[in-house]
Amino acid sequence: MATLLYRLGRGAFRRRRWVTLAWAAVVLGVVLGAMSAGEAGDDSDSMPGIESQHAFDLINERFPGAEAEGADARIVLVAPDGRQVTASEYRAAIDTLVAEVADGPQVAAVSDPLDAATVSQDGSTAYATVTYEVTEDNVTDAGRADLTAAVERARTSGLTVEAGGGAVAGEPPAGIGEFLGIGVAAVVLLITFGSLAAAGLPLITAVVGVALTLASIVALGSALGMSTASGDLAMMIGIAVGVDYALLVVSRYREERAEGHDAREAAGLAVGTAGSAVVFAGLTVVIALAGLSVIGVPSLTKMGLAAAGAVVIAVLITLTLVPALCGFWPDALLARRFRKGRSAPPARRFRKGRSTPPARRLRGGPGRGAARRTREAGAWSVRWARFVQRRPVPVLLGSAVLLGALAVPALDLRLGMPGDEAKPTSTTERRAYDALADGFGPGFNGPLTVVVDARQADDPRSAVAAVSDRLAATAGVVSVAPPRFNAAKDTAVIQAVPATAPTSERTEELVHTIRDERHATESATGATFEVTGTTALNIDVARKMTDALIPYLLVVVGLAFLLLLVVFRSVLVPLKAALGFLLSVGASFGALVTIFQNGHGAGLLGVEETGPVMSTMPLMLVGIVFGLAMDYQVFLVSRMREAVVHGERPAEAVVTGFRHSGRVVTAAAVIMTSVFAGFMTGGETLLKMVGFGLAVAVLFDAFVVRMAFVPAVLVLLGERAWWLPRRLDRLLPRVDVEGEALGRRTPAPALAAVPDTDRQDTVRA
Repeated sequence: MATLLYRLGRGAFRRRRWVTLAWAAVVLGVVLGAMSAGEAGDDSDSMPGIESQHAFDLINERFPGAEAEGADARIVLVAPDGRQVTASEYRAAIDTLVAEVADGPQVAAVSDPLDAATVSQDGSTAYATVTYEVTEDNVTDAGRADLTAAVERARTSGLTVEAGGGAVAGEPPAGIGEFLGIGVAAVVLLITFGSLAAAGLPLITAVVGVALTLASIVALGSALGMSTASGDLAMMIGIAVGVDYALLVVSRYREERAEGHDAREAAGLAVGTAGSAVVFAGLTVVIALAGLSVIGVPSLTKMGLAAAGAVVIAVLITLTLVPALCGFWPDALLARRFRKGRSAPPARRFRKGRSTPPARRLRGGPGRGAARRTREAGAWSVRWARFVQRRPVPVLLGSAVLLGALAVPALDLRLGMPGDEAKPTSTTERRAYDALADGFGPGFNGPLTVVVDARQADDPRSAVAAVSDRLAATAGVVSVAPPRFNAAKDTAVIQAVPATAPTSERTEELVHTIRDERHATESATGATFEVTGTTALNIDVARKMTDALIPYLLVVVGLAFLLLLVVFRSVLVPLKAALGFLLSVGASFGALVTIFQNGHGAGLLGVEETGPVMSTMPLMLVGIVFGLAMDYQVFLVSRMREAVVHGERPAEAVVTGFRHSGRVVTAAAVIMTSVFAGFMTGGETLLKMVGFGLAVAVLFDAFVVRMAFVPAVLVLLGERAWWLPRRLDRLLPRVDVEGEALGRRTPAPALAAVPDTDRQDTVRA
């Protein structure tokens, strides 16, 4: 592996113009394909294997055209205290509102709240239902603006008028996600490298990778049914890993130059060693993201595969385009103090039991003085590694206790799908939601839809009536609407309003109660029924996600364990990596529950309403964070493994790993945290939840697990950390991530110093 990548790096450096032109041609071709591609469809919301989805499918089958019904909205009217909306003084204003909305673009019909009797018992609240000719995604901005203007004019009558529903909600307020991440990445890279060129190169390659990924998603969107939702995750992951992988290779390139190697040799060695770590780190991320397909949810599968594609592109760019760009600015990537007096004989790769011979020391050049300054640059990480080396037990216990304590709130984790109740009170959707809850009861915003299949009943109407009566008699149901039959009169839909809010635990218990008691009803009537609706669907999805978590963990962790077993040729190192990941992800779940579910500190993040954690959040968090955590594992421990292979004692190898990779891992973690945290600046609570969960998970894993837990365990294990049964050692393929084969190479002859021009670099290559 190392030798192959070494040749790839040298080849890309030598043929840098062709490599750069090839990538430019690929990007241009995909962009042109995206521009000519058809409009992308929506990510499928289908949730196979749950009762709610089966009931929805039955409705679509028995009520033709139900699935194609247009979007709708609710206009909620609330009278001033002590007044009623039915008063004659408000009649003209309501008639005008209904007429104006009915004349709006794309509107199919508007119900008059007074004629339709959609008025609360006390007469204080009423609502009008607006039905559109198009689906929610196709409601134009002009249509929404017309509705908003009509609502504004109606408020002059003295009524409180708000609008909610799927047709009202437009695009959420945009945050500064990717811009914040790129900005922080630029600052961190500049501080880390002390060179504008070295700081800019990872950013350039990351942007190229993300552009290629997004263009590919658009180009394939209509064929594969991908929408922009798949692109959001791919962009977030693509920026993070694109910068991190290029950062690792550029950092290793600078180290090799500091040891005395010429530019092309340094590029080859950087790709051969750090590039090997990038390949296997990328594979772990791909496994984690592609593993989302085992859950059986089409939307998650597409998101995971799109993000995995972004990682593959980032790896390919790192192995080819990064060394090619190094060829254009071979010395500009070095720190300013290393750019004068560049000539030095290439240092020999160290062999087992021997360190690298010191390169000739030149004034300002990359010889032994440069190497010493490189070591000094990592002094803080070396001091920390020495501290862990001296006190491994307190560090191990402290990190484990800290993460364990943070994970305790996760025991109360509740999953759901927050709706309008989680939006800020500044939005009309949230105010409409609250007004309906006050006027009609908290359960009005989340009615249960019961689909009765009476085909096998002797008297379908009597059977449906019996089911309706049973529902009305169930504790926790406040009202049941008259059944609505299909054209064949053998299937009916019944709306049951719970007494509690959609996200309440009592509502979930009510759904389970109705389902548990239906056997007796079905036996007595001969009709079968299923419970669906948005509330029941969210409950079923939460259960499906919970049930899928353990199998998903087993698949992903199992495959990653095998991969790390091959990489590190150790049984205990992969086990330690998996245990550390479980600690960090548990602490992340605890932080999510503390803020977004229990509300402690929610105001600091601009979260006004707490509730259950998004149903898909645990699986997304596990998949994404596991892959990224293994990135840091490979980055850090591969240098320790390299030192052990070349003859260092295990305890000293820990220090060596920190000396060379500690700063890189720290910079990578800060960059990745910034990318994720940037998505917390959006207006949607769900987006804040995703950004916060990923950001804190990276912080916990990089700075507590990889910087404290992992080195402490390795110091305590000593030689046993690298133990591998002999039989297994013979069976496993040798991939040479640590570059041992490169250490046996015959060094290239020394090169004379030449001015830094493209022409002479080309000749020298």
